[in-house]
Amino acid sequence: MPAENTPVAGNLDDDDYPAYTMGRAADVLGTTPAFLRTVGEAGLITPLRSEGGHRRYSRRQLRIAARARELVDQGTPVEAACRIVSLEDQLDDALSLNRAMRRKLDEPGTDT
Repeated sequence: MPAENTPVAGNLDDDDYPAYTMGRAADVLGTTPAFLRTVGEAGLITPLRSEGGHRRYSRRQLRIAARARELVDQGTPVEAACRIVSLEDQLDDALSLNRAMRRKLDEPGTDT
């Protein structure tokens, strides 16, 4: 959690700021806290723990959990859904890296 003197308002636009309690995150996703615990245990998301030990989730984590929930709602087992979402994220990262490398290679003066 943020330090006592850290202004929270500055974190409102931060996708990685753990602003959601487990109950609120479950409400936002239309799921149960048990689902969030399950995707956490599967290693898909790792919520921050407050000083009291309560789980806190970021908007980025909620988007990831929402994607897993879509797959589960379509009949995919939760463990498989977590693996699929993880692989989708890895593919997105690889594609982004590939685009960046292609841009760099296309720059004038780059030897190929």
